[in-house]
Amino acid sequence: MKLFIGSLPYTITESELTALCTPFGEVVSAKLILDQFTGRSKGFGFVEMATRSEGHKVMDGLNGKEYNHRTLVCNEAKPPAKKGRGRR
Repeated sequence: MKLFIGSLPYTITESELTALCTPFGEVVSAKLILDQFTGRSKGFGFVEMATRSEGHKVMDGLNGKEYNHRTLVCNEAKPPAKKGRGRR
């Protein structure tokens, strides 16, 4: 199950994001979204958990909780929007 985790501190690393979710189950992958110019975190990322039940545990455990003075947002990630060709 892929999760969106937002309102992360800008100083967080991918290993810290993984450690944040590990108590709830097996983390398959963790990816922070970085600013392409500064290389700094944009304050959100995606975590993939091994099972849906572990994903729900992460959502229950982290959504609305405070982490480094920030209130986390955690929910199921939506698939990326398809990019159309626009107007012709």
